[in-house]
Amino acid sequence: MKSQARVVVIGGGVVGCSVLYHLTKAGWKDVVLVERDRLTSGSTWHAAGGFHTLNGDPNVAKLQGYTIGLYNELEKISGESCGLHRSGGLILAETPERLEWLKMAHARARYLGLETEMLTMAEAKKMHPMLEEQYFVGAMLDAADGNLDPNGTTNAYAKSAKIAGAEIYQSTRVTDLQARKDGSWDVITDQGNIHAEHVVNCGGLWAREVGRMVGLELPVLAMEHMYLVTEDMQEVISYNKERGHELPHIIDFKSEIYMRQERQGMVLGTYEQACVPWQPRETPWSFGQELLQPDLDRIAPNLELGYKHFPALENAGIKRVINGPFTFSPDGNPLVGPVQGLRNFWCACAVMAGFSQGGGVGLALSQWMVNGDPGFDVWAMDVARFGEWATRSYTNEKVRENYARRFSVRFPNEELPAARPQQTTALYDTMIAQGAVMGDSWGLETPLWFAPKGVEPKDIVSFHRSNDFKHVKAEVLGTRNGVGVTEIANFAKYRFEGSGAEAFLSRLMTNKMPRTGRIILTPMLNPGGKLIGDFTIAKAADERFYMWGSSQAQKYHMRWFEQHLPADGSVRIHRYDMGLVGLSIAGPKSRDVLQAMTDEDVSNAAFKFMDHRSMDIGNVPALINRVTYTGDLGYEIWVAPEYQRRLYQAIMKAGKPHGIVNFGMRALLSMRLEKNFPTWYRELRPIYGVFEAGLDRFIDLGKNDFIGREAATEEKRSGGKLRRVSMIVEAGDCDVLGDEPIWHKGKVVGWVTSGGYAHYVDKSMAQGYVPKELAGETGQGAFEIEIIGENRKATILIDPPFDPEGKRMRS
Repeated sequence: MKSQARVVVIGGGVVGCSVLYHLTKAGWKDVVLVERDRLTSGSTWHAAGGFHTLNGDPNVAKLQGYTIGLYNELEKISGESCGLHRSGGLILAETPERLEWLKMAHARARYLGLETEMLTMAEAKKMHPMLEEQYFVGAMLDAADGNLDPNGTTNAYAKSAKIAGAEIYQSTRVTDLQARKDGSWDVITDQGNIHAEHVVNCGGLWAREVGRMVGLELPVLAMEHMYLVTEDMQEVISYNKERGHELPHIIDFKSEIYMRQERQGMVLGTYEQACVPWQPRETPWSFGQELLQPDLDRIAPNLELGYKHFPALENAGIKRVINGPFTFSPDGNPLVGPVQGLRNFWCACAVMAGFSQGGGVGLALSQWMVNGDPGFDVWAMDVARFGEWATRSYTNEKVRENYARRFSVRFPNEELPAARPQQTTALYDTMIAQGAVMGDSWGLETPLWFAPKGVEPKDIVSFHRSNDFKHVKAEVLGTRNGVGVTEIANFAKYRFEGSGAEAFLSRLMTNKMPRTGRIILTPMLNPGGKLIGDFTIAKAADERFYMWGSSQAQKYHMRWFEQHLPADGSVRIHRYDMGLVGLSIAGPKSRDVLQAMTDEDVSNAAFKFMDHRSMDIGNVPALINRVTYTGDLGYEIWVAPEYQRRLYQAIMKAGKPHGIVNFGMRALLSMRLEKNFPTWYRELRPIYGVFEAGLDRFIDLGKNDFIGREAATEEKRSGGKLRRVSMIVEAGDCDVLGDEPIWHKGKVVGWVTSGGYAHYVDKSMAQGYVPKELAGETGQGAFEIEIIGENRKATILIDPPFDPEGKRMRS
């Protein structure tokens, strides 16, 4: 066994072998894989072997499409058969709501270049005669669906990697990982030690245990999963003989089953409600190629409904039942990428759909390691998307919820209840008492909207405008016409101190740093000039800066900051998390409210737009920014958590003469739409350039060098490829949600990033990206946006419909 390697990949399942192969493909040859037993041991060997492109996140779906397209290449390189069966798949909708969901999935597939088709049930029945069409209202065909041989595919990855120079050590268990001061690792195994520059945790069922070797508790849990294989069925034999090909895959959401042909019988698997975690505390190292005891009673309700929908199954004998563990993260997507706080330690685990996602995971992670960037928008898979609040018990609750809902519709206004409330502010009970409907924002309970007295504070979930519509409108109008208050604890908050703080921030950010007592807005770019952050920065003193950003990206951004910290200790970073909370007041009467709480002069002359101050507000020491995401006159007031309740009481008392209203996150997002403000994760993502996103005024190419400057300069010269646009949509009773295709002259030319109803200007609005050549086409209805299967006319706006000159926020 080698004693030195550039990379050690831990785990020989399909994901580990994919990472190994893709590292060699990216040019790193000195790479090894260490497997405690033999390849495929763990979850891979007993997988049902299906693959598909369907995913709620379009960027993950794109990588699933890559994975499926990779298998022919692997067979050619390795000479190993993947056992491919490209049968296509039918996804069945049993309700109008599910059919709407399929129409939206079909629309996303258009701009992703994936091959899907909506079918009537008569057409679906023709493709799969075993189904009873009376129980369904429609279907979608995904031409890429199929299945494969898990063992053959994993070995095709492994052999392809070995051909390119990689080495694989089986029956070699990693017992410890020891970090060296230079960021490299000593990988301690029962067969000897390897000194490695990088370590990748592809531990699968043992990912937690590998993480614990470096002091990390990963949010991952294994679940028992059952599927059965039938005896030969005459219906299958006759179909194959008549058609000359296999039956298509089936996903039946109502009975929560998936089904495919296996030889001359069928495989039928289910995601049952009575789901069972496997080894919730610790996975035994002795577990190998073993199966768990089947429990058909547990899945009996699913089978009963499945037999009703596919009657031929009821008469089929069961050849065998497979019950094996496989891993989930709390939201069902993989955990991929470098771990914040650990140098050169990478994750590629919780990949529950390994044969749909394994290739994409390997590609993204290898490019991340070799080039410093994954080359794709992988936020939905980034290990940094979970905070410290994702404890082992929290993970257990959320994984069980996710598993049981695997085939359930998730509505855009649906908040899932498991493991909540996890984090709350001092105002949680106060907000609930005032009718707040709460949402989960990176583990924190945040008010979404407020139900008036006599109205039940509960969302009626829907893809259409729902019961919150008129109440959100009232919050917007109350704020725009007077004054409103909202909790803003769910922002990320940081403090940068030290003699090198200003130079450090200037190196990372595109904008000039502010003068003392002033604020700037600034993007942050990667070396390729793509957007990886969007911040508000205030300079409080010569060597002290405060920064605010997206709460969901806190660990993502801390990882970046730590990677670029100077070695001389001249910069100190503090992430506040819930150590700093706040309230924002906005609207034309907000200055009057603020003035009533302080003896400081807060007139426009004394406290200008984009000023930052430290002052007492209602007896409370606070940091105040004169800026709000509403685009109106307003202030952000930041305090230590022990002062938040007192601050809120003072605001409500001062605001009472002005008719102050509470407003929630949905009203805030409505108001930002009518100002054309972009938001992180939707409009601002690592696939867009700063000029494409329309952030020209926040980039200074003439200041000191900053990360991404060269690429940004080239983007400005070329103009980039895309442009972020804001649109008025001639919607019906449903507004855009995000990820809808944008049509122009009969072709899909772009996609929606976010949108909704802008209540003050009384318009349905959307933001999205189109080719730069089309961004100037402002003719009435020049574009269309596909909303739940129906194309709606859309018109590009150059100026924001609310206060286009920005007078209100500046006066």
